[in-house]
Amino acid sequence: MRYCADRALLAPVFIEDTASGRTDWRDRPLGQLLTRAARGDVIVVAEVSRLARSTLQVLEISRECIERGVHLHVAKTGLVFDDTMQSKIVATVLGLVAEIERDFISARTKEALAKRKADGMKLGRPSGPARSLRLDAHADKIDEYLAKGIDKRSVAKLLDVAPNTLYAWLKVRRAAAASQ
Repeated sequence: MRYCADRALLAPVFIEDTASGRTDWRDRPLGQLLTRAARGDVIVVAEVSRLARSTLQVLEISRECIERGVHLHVAKTGLVFDDTMQSKIVATVLGLVAEIERDFISARTKEALAKRKADGMKLGRPSGPARSLRLDAHADKIDEYLAKGIDKRSVAKLLDVAPNTLYAWLKVRRAAAASQ
C-alpha cells in the first residue's frame, strides 16, 4: 500500500494468490489477472518469489507483462520489469534465487520427515476409522431432512458439503447404528 502511495499509483486492488509457487502461473489467480490486465495497468508484487518459484516462470510472466504493456513492480526491490537488458538480467537472477529457495525448502522438509520417520514417528493420517466425522455435528439436521423426504443431494447442498461427503457419512454412521 505504501509502495503505491509513494509512487502515486492509483488505489490498489488486492488479489490473493495462495496457490503453490510450483503451480503454473497461468492456472493461478495471477494468470487470470494478467489475462484481464490492459495496456498501462500496474501490477505490484511484494517480491519476485510471490510471482513464481521458477526462473522460467518469472521470465514468462515478465515477457507476458511486457507484451501486454502492463507494468510489473516488485515492491521489495523497487524493480520495474520492462524490456531493458538490466531488467531481464535482474529478473533472471531473482527468479533463480526463488527457485533455489524452493529447492532448499523442499530438501529441508524431506530431511525433517525422514528424521521423524527414523525416530519412529508414524507419518500421515492415523489408520482405522475416524472417531468423529465432519457431519457428526449435523446428525439431527440430516435425520430431520431425510425424514421430511428431502433427497440426499439436496440435503448435502443444505449442509454445504459435497454429496459424496454425505453419502460416506451415511454409510459409516448408518452401518454403525445398524450393528448396535
